[in-house]
Amino acid sequence: MAQPLTESPNYAKWSTTSLINRITELESQLRDQKNQTTTQAISSATNVLPIPAVPGTNELEPKIYRDIDPSKYHTRHIALKFAYLGQRYNGFEHTNGNKTPLPTIEEEIWKALRQARFIFPASLMEDDVVPGRGFKGSRVYTLDWEDCQYSKCGRTDKGVSAFGQVIGVRVRSARPKREPKTTASSVETATGTKGVSINSTKNITPPQSADIKESDAGDEVDDNWDDIRDELPYVQALNNILPPDIRVLAWCPHPPADFDARFSCRERQYRYFFTQPAFSPTPGNLGFIRSAAQHRGIAKKKLREGWLDIEAMREACKYFVGTHDFRNFCKVDTSKQITNFKRFIYHASIDLVDPRCHPLGHLGTPEFRPSQDIAEFKDEKSINEDSPSTPLVYTFTLHGSAFLWHQVRHMVAVLFLIGQGVESPSIIPELLDVSKNPRKPTYDMASDAPLVLWDCVFSDQQSGSREDALQWVYCGDPRQSNPSPGKGDNKFGPLGLVDNLWSLWSQRKMDEILAGALMDLVVSQGETNFIQNEPPKKTSKSQKIFNGGNEGKLGGVYVPIMQKPKTDTVEVQNARYSSTAKYIAFQERKAAKLKEQDQENGSE
Repeated sequence: MAQPLTESPNYAKWSTTSLINRITELESQLRDQKNQTTTQAISSATNVLPIPAVPGTNELEPKIYRDIDPSKYHTRHIALKFAYLGQRYNGFEHTNGNKTPLPTIEEEIWKALRQARFIFPASLMEDDVVPGRGFKGSRVYTLDWEDCQYSKCGRTDKGVSAFGQVIGVRVRSARPKREPKTTASSVETATGTKGVSINSTKNITPPQSADIKESDAGDEVDDNWDDIRDELPYVQALNNILPPDIRVLAWCPHPPADFDARFSCRERQYRYFFTQPAFSPTPGNLGFIRSAAQHRGIAKKKLREGWLDIEAMREACKYFVGTHDFRNFCKVDTSKQITNFKRFIYHASIDLVDPRCHPLGHLGTPEFRPSQDIAEFKDEKSINEDSPSTPLVYTFTLHGSAFLWHQVRHMVAVLFLIGQGVESPSIIPELLDVSKNPRKPTYDMASDAPLVLWDCVFSDQQSGSREDALQWVYCGDPRQSNPSPGKGDNKFGPLGLVDNLWSLWSQRKMDEILAGALMDLVVSQGETNFIQNEPPKKTSKSQKIFNGGNEGKLGGVYVPIMQKPKTDTVEVQNARYSSTAKYIAFQERKAAKLKEQDQENGSE
């Protein structure tokens, strides 16, 4: 333990252990001083209070979280739209008791909401917190959403990103709350028998719809309260806490009364990014040269290994549009006993990501140019997709009402096989014909990393429009006239949302440039005149197959999809799982819980 502080400590007499402790202490003080400005800026929103040093000691107390009485605050049900790069995470959804090797997005969102004191779960597990000091370590394994009116729109897999993920949650509000009149009903509410929306104990009844409406309405507040301008800075406070690759983009102050992020969503949009060529081609005739486009009855088109037939993929996309049974384009989740695999697809296409305006195409607009004197850059020359001089980037763009487990990645995998010429576009309608092919062939699905949940759309069914009907308040919105002066309060400017994302982009852009420069250097070095005019006498029978990701993989002689082994039918798989002890025990627990709820409702 470190020696007590004096006016002039004699470090020569200190032990090695005491000196190390003293150095560690001073480093901690230095870090706290650097973070003091940001901490003070958001303390009003997060209620995080630094504790000063105890006089006469060399010990600095850690930051603690002030307890908040939820009954003193109004609450409101809001929607949050956020984005994340999923490579560092174990998917979006968190399952209590399942200790994943990587954190989940849901875990990070829950931690940020708790640290900002925006939600008050009914209980906190001892494994998750240290009394008076906040979260233990960097992981939280038990999330408690009870009484938070929580819902989530999409459940992306490990490695998958999202740019328009949405959750609904009941949060603390800055709306002033007056002391209610002492009546029989108010006393009854205060004792927890009814009318409480967010509580600190599990023995209080969750809020009913009427209670939620009353809490959101704010009948006991001043008339001049503005529920956007005067509200807590939800977006800014959360972005101050979340990791830099998770960013809250907007919040919706007034979702519909029956809003559920999952069931209210009418359309989900995905994009799967890939390069052309898909992987590095081999020069000359040394590579595996295939004849593509034969299935379309046109002249043979020689495509070297690595290049994709984009037109064939575009032709195949058309078969996805409409209502189809996609059981042969998904992974069956027997635990859910799904029997309906029909889904409606609004749109499916292969689109070029134009390098002249993506990414950061906004830099070409007048307000971002270095000088007003610079004329707008116009390149009338179109991109030659048939013979590009540099690698191009494409997306498989998909809009649908809902999707099955791993459906998008299965659809992309088949499109890549078509693009490589080993399958015909006619394989799509063949797999969609479940009366003819009720058993799914065991083909590999595409990689997860290039997949993005692009947007979640909450349209108004009565209007017939597919446009999003939620009124989002985005970061930097002028309606938020009272932002705190802390980090990340604005869309632009120092430490704003765009500034933060620029840092992420710049880092990865430099990685791209350096890796590309190294590859060009390697290709240019040494012997370059080695291309053979004739193919080698002995060629390899193994062909590289691209399934997304970063490279093609050798898999021996390619076996067509319809000749691969097939899984059992969905009915057989569901029946097999429903007879397991695990499923029977789950059904018994579910029945017991429903019985308990019925008894509670009957007693009320």
